[in-house]
Amino acid sequence: MPGTNLTREEAQARAKLLTVDSYEVELDLSGAQEGGTYRSVTTVRFDSAETGAESFIDLVAPAVHEVTLNGDTLDPDEVFKDSRIALTGLLAGRNVLRVVADAAYTNTGEGLHRFVDPVDQQAYLYTQFEVPDARRVFASFEQPDLKATFQFTVTAPSGWTVISNSPTPEPKDDVWRFEPTPRISTYITALIVGPYHSVHSVYEADGQTVPLGIYCRPSLAEFLDSDAIFEVTRQGFSWFQEKFDYAYPFKKYDQLFVPEFNAGAMENAGAVTIRDQYVFRSKVTDAAYEVRAETILHELAHMWFGDLVTMEWWNDLWLNESFATYTSIACQAYAPGSRWPHSWTTFANSMKTWAYRQDQLPSTHPIMAEIRDLDDVLVNFDGITYAKGASVLKQLVAYVGMDAFFAGVQAYFKQHAYGNTRLSDLLGALEETSGRDLKAWSKSWLETAGINILRPEIETDADGVITSFAIRQEAPALPAGAKGEPTLRPHRIAVGLYDLDEASGKLLREDSQNGAGRIELDVDGELTAVPQLVGRRRPAVVLLNDDDLSYSKVRLDDESLAFVTEHLGDFEASLPRALCWASAWDMTRDAELATRDYLSLVLSGIGKESDIGVVQSLQRQVKLAIDLYADPTAREALLTRWTDATLAHLRAAEAGSDHQLAWARAFAATARTPEQLDLLDALLEGTQTIEGLAVDTELRWSFVQRLAAVGRFDEDQIAGEYERDKTAAGERHAATARAARPTPEAKAEAWASVIESDKLPNAVQEAVIGGFVQTDQRELLEPYTDKYFAVVKDIWDSRSHEIAQQIAIGFYPAIQVSRDTLAKTDAWLESAEPNAALRRLVSESRSGIERALRAQAADAAAE
Repeated sequence: MPGTNLTREEAQARAKLLTVDSYEVELDLSGAQEGGTYRSVTTVRFDSAETGAESFIDLVAPAVHEVTLNGDTLDPDEVFKDSRIALTGLLAGRNVLRVVADAAYTNTGEGLHRFVDPVDQQAYLYTQFEVPDARRVFASFEQPDLKATFQFTVTAPSGWTVISNSPTPEPKDDVWRFEPTPRISTYITALIVGPYHSVHSVYEADGQTVPLGIYCRPSLAEFLDSDAIFEVTRQGFSWFQEKFDYAYPFKKYDQLFVPEFNAGAMENAGAVTIRDQYVFRSKVTDAAYEVRAETILHELAHMWFGDLVTMEWWNDLWLNESFATYTSIACQAYAPGSRWPHSWTTFANSMKTWAYRQDQLPSTHPIMAEIRDLDDVLVNFDGITYAKGASVLKQLVAYVGMDAFFAGVQAYFKQHAYGNTRLSDLLGALEETSGRDLKAWSKSWLETAGINILRPEIETDADGVITSFAIRQEAPALPAGAKGEPTLRPHRIAVGLYDLDEASGKLLREDSQNGAGRIELDVDGELTAVPQLVGRRRPAVVLLNDDDLSYSKVRLDDESLAFVTEHLGDFEASLPRALCWASAWDMTRDAELATRDYLSLVLSGIGKESDIGVVQSLQRQVKLAIDLYADPTAREALLTRWTDATLAHLRAAEAGSDHQLAWARAFAATARTPEQLDLLDALLEGTQTIEGLAVDTELRWSFVQRLAAVGRFDEDQIAGEYERDKTAAGERHAATARAARPTPEAKAEAWASVIESDKLPNAVQEAVIGGFVQTDQRELLEPYTDKYFAVVKDIWDSRSHEIAQQIAIGFYPAIQVSRDTLAKTDAWLESAEPNAALRRLVSESRSGIERALRAQAADAAAE
């Protein structure tokens, strides 16, 4: 939006001038059931370092009625413009500002979001303030290093509950007066308001008692598995407090499952909001429970790293998110009693894949990105910030040692509690505890972009004994348009040696007469000799970066690749399997492995894959590869081969198992022949069954959406399904199904609902876009390429960030893989003059077309 940006220089100048003491915020939400606007009264006490200085406070509001600074009334028409209230003539020392405004409820997931549940027709509210949206609810100095205390007073409808960062008080005459918070940043304050259902417990250990709460809408209460959520939460409390050596810093810990949430969750201090799709209405695989647990632990870790100690400015956003990601996965892996000790397999399979993909886009950037303003940070919640950063932190732990790492973290929390920091503060603490100089490490890993490739170079004699072993590191050219130079980096890696055990038929890494099956070493520069392996018999498989310690693409030598191609599913441990699967997927994306060969590899090994998260990733990747990376003339044959395999695996899977459910979803995503579609119909109607497969609410919608996309379900049938599931989730699923129908009228209706109107809530808009784009409908969707480029800039300039980003990414013609799409994208980039954020998103999508063209050519050449 124009007029809502804030530059780093402006923030630095304001922080140099001002110290904020406290906010008192009064909100009248008594009319929330009807919507519209609400009264917001903010009183801010702050100090100025100079007499007569000028500054500003941020506010996004439809109307400002009163501005009073140090007792003087200011004219709102003169001082309020461009989402700022100008503050002039400040006093040296204490200043008091009072602002009375009308603020607006939103349906975009930004500011104070308002949702009406179709089940009970009640309104449910929650705030989402990261990055700059507290100013949509109250006047605020919207930057992370101007911390203050916050005292909220809220008037709400009778019978509703109000939750905030401080413990929930007893209301008096429907007014809820909260105690002041500790000193925190604006973006982690929160209010959740409505007739929410709740369950309560406590965390108790060593004399410490922390009240715990879980909240959701009453229409989801029957599905809320609060015991499982509390169990993960308590494990996190115990493990984090031990590792951080710092008691949980807030007075209570509530987790609130809220509707139409844009992200996974948000680390509001003591009042974490989580998308309510994590309250599972139907059967899901264990992978979904693992992801939910990681999200719960990620947000809990933020209570220390992010909330207690907060970044000074958004260029250290990566450290905030990477630390929470790394420690949440580590907690799952190492906490006593964890259900997911294999969490590093999931990390390698999902997070690392995301990081590698992001790091090969033209928008790739150093982990420590240059964040010039709010526009920069809003598009920087990406695979570098979360996944590559966490990968590099994992490598840093291997480099300095886990004990030294957490000793440094403990010192960091104690020194900077309730303050703001920079990266150098953490690195300094780690240097003291580890004795390592981290300046060179930081420069090569955090201040440069791009990814390295590690390859083994092995020579053996006639008897198969290793005579020479070295690791070659490559630094490929950065993508066109990316800033920086290719960089060779220091890597701490393990080399795993695997052989097939005749008795079990499994690939094992274990001690043998020739020595350990794993060595750990530092790799630096272009070529690193590994003399420890000379004189040993060459194993069947040599796996670089075993245990996934470092961040790098890995290639297998020819002998290992040939063996793995035949035996990938035979690794006994899940992590080396995941690393080999990831390498194969990476080679497919890089046009080094033909899509048809990737499909053959997956079909040869997926039946032996026990890790359900890996199975589901492989299913998604195969579908994507065939849709985008296959030679178009071979695509239908490959889809037929894949779909036949999904049905065979569905019928063969253990009744009621996670694998059966995963194969049912994979089959539904691609069913295509009349017989296959008849089966979906029959499973819906109950005239056919598959033993153990419950066609429950969510699986029904998967079937319905596929049948709609191929023209078998019309509007009346979709409406009938919605009548069976008249919920918020049902509304979204029905919107997807309607938009998926293969008719020009259905596409025009879906397009108009998003582009020509701004009334759709964020979650419904996302559902419509998801249905609109169907890879089976390329020809039908082709006219929307020109329509996209005609409107996307105006959409970006007129809609909120979240809504505009959904449209810019979701409607880009990513399935129109052609030189023509590239040419139209280039012409638009040259003529439209988009701002940096929109240019970045469109350029990223363009690079996907380029990659797909290369992969299609490689697949065609493999005939």
